[in-house]
Amino acid sequence: MKYINANTILPDMLVEELQKYVQAGYIYIPAKDEQHKSWGELSGYRKELAKRNAIIIMEYKNGVSVAELADRYFLSVSAIRKIIYQK
Repeated sequence: MKYINANTILPDMLVEELQKYVQAGYIYIPAKDEQHKSWGELSGYRKELAKRNAIIIMEYKNGVSVAELADRYFLSVSAIRKIIYQK
């Protein structure tokens, strides 16, 4: 998220109205619900994790132990179990 100077994009009347509530501070304007992106959607990291998790599940089904998977993927045994047993 980058900051934009309100004077560069908003009409003077709107800037003056906002200054009644916030001066020399930051205000967060959330996206509309229909435009909201879920975590990792923009960066592609969510897909990357899903692909990694699918590989972990496949390796587990092929006989690789939970401890070995934890070492291989630098995750805790508990994290590997969560991936394997997720619904």
